[in-house]
Amino acid sequence: METITLRDYQQECVDIINNAESGSYLVCVATGLGKTVIFSHIERKGRMLILSHREELVWQPKKYFECSYGVEQSDNHSNGEDVVSASVQSLVRRLDSFSPDDFDIIITDEAHHAVADTYRKIYDYFKPRLHLGFTATPNRADNVKLGMIFSKIIYERDLKWGIKHEYLSNIECFRVNVGYDISEVHKQCGDLNISELSTAVDTPVQNQIVADAYKEHAVGQTLIFATTVKHAENIAALIDGAVAVTADTPNRNEIIEKFTNREIPCLVNCMVFTEGTDMPLIETIIIDRPTRNASLYTQMVGRGLRTHKEKKHLLLMDCVGVTGKLDICTAPDLFGIDKLPDSVTPEDIDGKMITEIEEIIEAEINKPPNWKINLELVKLFEERGNYDTHNINYVVLPNGYLSCSLGNKWTLRISAEDIAGNCNAYLMLNRKLFQTITSGAVQDVLDAAYSFIVKNFPKSCYLWDVEKVKKWGKKPASVSQIKLLKKKMNILEQREINFDEMTKYEASILIGRLVG
Repeated sequence: METITLRDYQQECVDIINNAESGSYLVCVATGLGKTVIFSHIERKGRMLILSHREELVWQPKKYFECSYGVEQSDNHSNGEDVVSASVQSLVRRLDSFSPDDFDIIITDEAHHAVADTYRKIYDYFKPRLHLGFTATPNRADNVKLGMIFSKIIYERDLKWGIKHEYLSNIECFRVNVGYDISEVHKQCGDLNISELSTAVDTPVQNQIVADAYKEHAVGQTLIFATTVKHAENIAALIDGAVAVTADTPNRNEIIEKFTNREIPCLVNCMVFTEGTDMPLIETIIIDRPTRNASLYTQMVGRGLRTHKEKKHLLLMDCVGVTGKLDICTAPDLFGIDKLPDSVTPEDIDGKMITEIEEIIEAEINKPPNWKINLELVKLFEERGNYDTHNINYVVLPNGYLSCSLGNKWTLRISAEDIAGNCNAYLMLNRKLFQTITSGAVQDVLDAAYSFIVKNFPKSCYLWDVEKVKKWGKKPASVSQIKLLKKKMNILEQREINFDEMTKYEASILIGRLVG
């Protein structure tokens, strides 16, 4: 086995795990940052069990371990090896072959599946020292309540961090209107009814538009996601040299090798390459599988995030159409932005890098009338989670954080809810972390934050108490507020705002967005 030198962040994660107390924890690292490398280097005080749900994922970790490696899947059975990699579907039927204390560590790969009954039956049977879930999708957009399984996230490095530090490819975003109409497709199990979706998306005209978009815009090695096997085959038939890959396709590893060697220019797949498959060279991804599931969308795009010496960046092409009231995932969802401001059009996004898109959205959300709807955003946050914010005058930031000014450069900040159902409350001074107030379940954090403010900032209640803010908030913005806003905004941004008609409350919200 080739010796692997851990990157700094990988070693940091391993050290945190090695020093962790017994328990169940989540590790959230974006696709391409090497989660398998991380868990293969964890210090073991006994045997390790790796749980996966697909063939490729079961066998893939073997190359990272120098010790004995057994497999529980189909006709394969382990025999006391140091590391056992198991298909969940097989292991759940073979629990009698193991003792509850057989494993020191259990690793759940792609941990967003962990709430399924098959997984939970396995968790209930074994009694490990550590249970670690690894996932690339740390948000709660899909209501995956992993807090029932894992107590907290102990390490996190997201897509934005990976791109910034050049461990992951940046993403050029592009939308192709293929003309589908899925407005009548029903929701099912957190996503869309696949049969109805296929009928709406898999048509000769729309498939030809996808093929034409590939020929006109795709760069290099291209991976296309389709809705069904037939859909994948139909698209592949329209592209020279393309190969359709499904769960029944034999010799998938050979096909991947030919693809990586540029012998096959395009692969069209149906739910085969969404997770775990190691494909070093993907230069373009085309999403022709509309989804409401942010985890699935992130996994699909994640196939192309790995850097490669022959690759400049990833070109991401979202196939779009008429969606009605359905919220379909597109590129901004990768950064946790599930709704674009009305003023941001597809033309504003096309050809932009994902990091640029975030800047565009943040700039737009700070313009009127977007910052005038803050009370509605807070109310929506409360309704979605059945939360009580105790009438604190929070500003909802574009990344989902809550921020409240306490005066004299002090700010309270609540982080967005993570996949374990937890968040953090921070006290900031001049935009820098001064103190972590508390961590835990969202409502517990909101309660603790309220108690903290009441005790430590009672004289600032005119800033943090919504009812008091409403009384003075209708008055014209003060000279000092306007002076601060103009200091923080460029000339073009200032032209968007009529400062003469701005209220104190509106000014406070905009200040909260700009400096919170």
